[in-house]
Amino acid sequence: MKKMALHWKILIGMVLGVIFAFILLSTSWGSEKVVLKEIAASEEIVQQIVNGEVVTTVKEIPAQIIKTTRAEYFISRWIKPFGTIFINLLKLIAVPLILASLIKGVSDLKDIAKIKKMGLRTIAIYIVTTLVAIIIGLGIVNTVRPGAGMPQDTIEKIKLKYADSDGVTDKLTKAAAQKDAGPLQPLVDIFPDNVFKSLGDAKMLQIIFFALFVGICLLLIPESKAKPMIDIFDSLNEVVMKMVDLIMLFAPYAVFALLANVIVAFDDPEILLKLVSYGLCVVGGLLLMIVFYLIIVSVYTKKSPLWFLKQISPAQLLAFSTSSSAATLPVTMERVEEHIGVDKEVSGFVLPVGATINMDGTSLYQAIAAVFIMQVLTPENINFQVQLIIVFTALLASIGSAAVPSAGMVMLVIVLESVGFDPTLLPIGLALIFAIDRPLDMCRTVINVTGDATVSMVVAKSLDKLHEPHPKNWDDNYPAKKA
Repeated sequence: MKKMALHWKILIGMVLGVIFAFILLSTSWGSEKVVLKEIAASEEIVQQIVNGEVVTTVKEIPAQIIKTTRAEYFISRWIKPFGTIFINLLKLIAVPLILASLIKGVSDLKDIAKIKKMGLRTIAIYIVTTLVAIIIGLGIVNTVRPGAGMPQDTIEKIKLKYADSDGVTDKLTKAAAQKDAGPLQPLVDIFPDNVFKSLGDAKMLQIIFFALFVGICLLLIPESKAKPMIDIFDSLNEVVMKMVDLIMLFAPYAVFALLANVIVAFDDPEILLKLVSYGLCVVGGLLLMIVFYLIIVSVYTKKSPLWFLKQISPAQLLAFSTSSSAATLPVTMERVEEHIGVDKEVSGFVLPVGATINMDGTSLYQAIAAVFIMQVLTPENINFQVQLIIVFTALLASIGSAAVPSAGMVMLVIVLESVGFDPTLLPIGLALIFAIDRPLDMCRTVINVTGDATVSMVVAKSLDKLHEPHPKNWDDNYPAKKA
């Protein structure tokens, strides 16, 4: 009997997770509110600069009783942990996979000039696809104008619910820290001072730099000296890829847990419905990016678009469930190498770099979100010059955007500040899109991963490194070992 394809198993897990959550919420037991925690009243000392002088005030924070539904409490305690375990396993192997595949890939090139050629080509293509994404986003948001005419009472309701929430405050704090770091700080952050700390903290750019550095040095020493170390990383790469196969056996159950948790987390469907026009703009733009990728795959690589989607779909579904390009990276590499046929020396370089600097979906979202917020709050400030600044800033922000959930909102603050958006309105601006950000984050991560896979195919084709795929199963060597 033919085994069911992995992408169908994952899709079934996602659907069942959504259905399970809705059924639980529809019961009287699941919809009942329970106290999650109580926060006592307190005081906070606030310092502000007024007319050049530091003014200290005391802000009273009233007592709070935070409630949640029994369904959300049950799923967060008994279902979500299985999804968290799955994401942790993917993150566990991401760092050794990047290290092994990059070092092995660079050392296999045998020529430093090839590294320069591949690197420049990869970055150039990533910049082009990101610019296309931003232009598509601006085209849609200016045509549909989802923020025009939003009722004031809806704005006030969203402001009251989300403007002072921990999520919005956290994004503003992170954006301020990133902005204050200085214009060259992203460049400084590429070079680690302690590689073991970088590995422990999963600093992707620093790991990529170290792996490239090691790979280049292996090319510069005698082959007899380099071979033992190359063999170690080659073996490590094979072991980690086999880990991916084993971890993916758990994927259908993990996405069930992750999707169920996402559904029960939304407790205000009325506000979500008010923001449906903005959400459809983002989703529409993301679908156009998929079409753009499929055209590239069909025209340049001469591969069937439907075949491409079928091969990459497990990585896309995981990206949707986890909202993290970094967590999905091991699966993306496994699908691209074994199921699409991209040579390891190309995928080992292009995909880790893409997971770090290529954020097409995030860039498109930032363009739409920035203009949408301005359409609602400051429509008089929207002009052609402002949108050119958005294009430039969103492009740079995508390079610095972390491959983790909701990082796009942090970079959005920087994009808005670059066009002179009133800083006092920033909490309200983020509050406008905060309620719907999670599902859109899931969608744009799919585009980020698809873009990485597309560019890896393009680079491989240009270097004659795109060959017939040879998929591997987790139990390929099991009969031999058992015998």
